Amino acid sequence: MTGVDDKTGPSLVLGIETSCDETAAAVVEDGRIVRSSVVSSQVDLHARFGGVVPELAGRAHLALLTPVVAEALERAGLAPDGGRPPVGAVAATYGPGLVGSLLVGLAAGKALAMAWHVPFVGVNHLEAHLFAAGLEAEVEYPVVVLLVSGGHTVLVEERGPGDYRVLGQTLDDAAGEAYDKVARYLGLGYPGGPAIDRIAAEGDPAAFAFPRALYHEGFDFSFSGLKTSVVRTVERHPEAPTADVAASFQEAVVDVLVTKARRALAATGAKGLALAGGVAANSLLRRRAAEAAAGDGAAVYVPTLAMCTDNAAMVAAAGAYRLGRDGPTTLSLGAEPNLSLSGRARAA
Repeated sequence: MTGVDDKTGPSLVLGIETSCDETAAAVVEDGRIVRSSVVSSQVDLHARFGGVVPELAGRAHLALLTPVVAEALERAGLAPDGGRPPVGAVAATYGPGLVGSLLVGLAAGKALAMAWHVPFVGVNHLEAHLFAAGLEAEVEYPVVVLLVSGGHTVLVEERGPGDYRVLGQTLDDAAGEAYDKVARYLGLGYPGGPAIDRIAAEGDPAAFAFPRALYHEGFDFSFSGLKTSVVRTVERHPEAPTADVAASFQEAVVDVLVTKARRALAATGAKGLALAGGVAANSLLRRRAAEAAAGDGAAVYVPTLAMCTDNAAMVAAAGAYRLGRDGPTTLSLGAEPNLSLSGRARAA
């Protein structure tokens, strides 16, 4: 089932994701059925540096992307047959992210689309995260989406696929960025989110009353002061157990995230709360979000861990939607490392 249907668009879309340090490819059918999803992680490559090294990430994508795409097609049971393309369209992330990494996936996506004579679609990485929940559940709109990652913390009212407005966002550090910085300071290694999540399970979340910036104000977030408070506290109390510091830090972050999300549910009258982004893998956030939604009589959409982190299935799903709504993207599209959620690729 390949090619383009005049009414529904391409039945099969190959998605490519290389915005940061995950090399990913996936095939999605009809915009929501995941036929394959392959992710090659670079965590081990960057761990010794305590964070992602952009040049190393770009070079790794160059080496990994071709075999990752081949594996995604193979797992989906696809291969070029008699000159026919294996998919009906190719979608690739063009921003936001690391410019060198973005360029690798973008160039590969355009090349494959041209070689197969199928449409190419440039995908906003942040918008792609909004499609993750729909790949695993039947979402009843409108919903509030809490999109939390290493580079972004955004609260979104989503009235339907592609129909959304930003309610609030971080004014400084993203939540995931704060996790990484605090973990590095505490000597917990990289990536910081999973490291803090693990050790926090052994600590007392009430050991330290860390600040909750903008807690009672609107929908925007601020985490830079919290990070600084952790540093100052450890300097004053060097004997403090690391597990207690980590647990208290995590408690403050999750408290702010969930409180703002509940405020958004009440303000918008949304029927559900969805989590998205890498920090959505955090065990405390997942538990508190589910409890909050249940307490407010709202549905909760918590993606599997594979759909929280960067992946190409969400890119393919977003690409299928954008192709049906806006048409193919011009091949002159460039990488946009600072792209916002409202950014749109130009049609061909």
